[in-house]
Amino acid sequence: MRMTNKIMRNNSIYNINQNKILQDQLTNQMTSQSKIVRPSDDPVVAIRALRLRSNVTTVTQYNDKNVEDAKQWLKLTEDALLTVNSVLDGLYEQAETGANKYQTSEDVKIIMEQMKSLTNAFYDNGNVDYAGRFIFSGYRTDTPVTFTQEDILEMEKHPISFEIEETIDYKQISTVNYTNYDVVDGPNIVSDVTSYEQGVTNTDIYRFRLSYDGLDSIDKTNNGGNKGTMAGAIQIQDKDGNTIRLDDTGMSWTNRLGNPLPTTDPLTQINIVEEMDPEAAYKKVADPSFKGMIYCPTSGELLFGQEFYQNNFKEGDNFTITYNKSTWGDGDANPVHYFKCIETKDVADGTMTNVRKTAYNVREKMEGKDQDIYYDVGFNQQIQVNSRADEVFTHDVRRDMDDFEHCLKELEAIETKEKEMEDKMNEFAEGTPQYEDYKKRLEAVKKAGTYIRESIHKKFENQITKYQKYQDETRVAMTNNATRGSRLDLISTRLTNQKATFKELQTDNEGIDVTEVAVELTSSEMTYSAALMATSKIMQTNLMNYI
Repeated sequence: MRMTNKIMRNNSIYNINQNKILQDQLTNQMTSQSKIVRPSDDPVVAIRALRLRSNVTTVTQYNDKNVEDAKQWLKLTEDALLTVNSVLDGLYEQAETGANKYQTSEDVKIIMEQMKSLTNAFYDNGNVDYAGRFIFSGYRTDTPVTFTQEDILEMEKHPISFEIEETIDYKQISTVNYTNYDVVDGPNIVSDVTSYEQGVTNTDIYRFRLSYDGLDSIDKTNNGGNKGTMAGAIQIQDKDGNTIRLDDTGMSWTNRLGNPLPTTDPLTQINIVEEMDPEAAYKKVADPSFKGMIYCPTSGELLFGQEFYQNNFKEGDNFTITYNKSTWGDGDANPVHYFKCIETKDVADGTMTNVRKTAYNVREKMEGKDQDIYYDVGFNQQIQVNSRADEVFTHDVRRDMDDFEHCLKELEAIETKEKEMEDKMNEFAEGTPQYEDYKKRLEAVKKAGTYIRESIHKKFENQITKYQKYQDETRVAMTNNATRGSRLDLISTRLTNQKATFKELQTDNEGIDVTEVAVELTSSEMTYSAALMATSKIMQTNLMNYI
């Protein structure tokens, strides 16, 4: 083939242009610090770059956001649980103080004031929030564990009642001590004055203590003004599904299918009555002739005597008790975090009647979880960040204070009665029948006082064990929370290492060796200059120079 000047010129221009393209690529690499500008520059590098960038972005999301968010949640939980543990330490110390000696009503009142304050602080920690989310409320992070003052004000406008379903087993049957000294209020003089002291009785009453007091009476109407299915009723269901129901129409007994039980069934022999006054309820149950059960909505108790207890309950029994509560106070635990319940809210405006019902089931399982919140903190890795209210903030702490309130009232009453008997005795001359009569009455009252003071002493002693139990539950929650935190720290360390590894791989894949590129760029520039010189010299001569 004949090589002409035009061919040589075209070839030179093409080669010079290729050299300029190479210089452009090297210049772009130097300025962008990346091997490629567009995927077509190197498809293999481009594909690997997309994968590595995705990995880096994902790990950054996990490590810098999810993990940090989880750490903050766990840290707040840890702080709250430490405070709760300190509060229980304080309650434990107060119980020890009360158990160390026999107290007057003033001494008990001082101790109880401290215990009340600590009890309120105990539940206040349940409303700790993180960025507007309540950390102990399970999935309902917008709902505090206890009702606040704002909630109470809202309830004044739109009343709320709850139908609560609570499960109690045999081991939760507790006792309350009751001393009856009505005998001292008999006639002024009796033939046998020793009967006063003999007439003082001291009885242990068995009970189901529900999680709330101030419950609805059986004739309570619902928010719509009508008696609903459970408006005010109390219903007890055993493990076999047999049901006792007490409402304003009386009692009914049904089996698990809803059919009436035969009158020969032992369950139908149980008699339940309602008594609003706790003192009257205790007195009635303490009477050996009373064989049934008393529902006291005021104190939130189902009371029964020893004989009834022995005849109707045995190890392994459990019961589902359904009741209603429409009156709430600041600091009361919201039942939606603890029980299966139905909320009935009056949302009417003006004279309109508009009632809204919402069902809650705190035990509803979702993928094996029970109101537990999990954060994604790695590839196919999750960690639980929350502790639930029912793990720590038990109703029993407040209900124990209700028992102390009852004990204090009994102690104040017996001290008042002692003073009354002493004053009346001193109204008569020593040796007179009236003096001797009131002296015997005073001895009976002092005997009752001994029973009551001993009961309070035992109550404080037993409370020490209870507060230890509550602390154990809190420490279990603290341990679980700390274990999650330790695991999260390990995950965070691994993610940090993964992030560094992926970034290194990303740099190796996309990044350039500056020295190598600089050498190549310099070489390209020299080649370009040499090519221009060679081409210009060739272009100066042609075939006509030789003709």
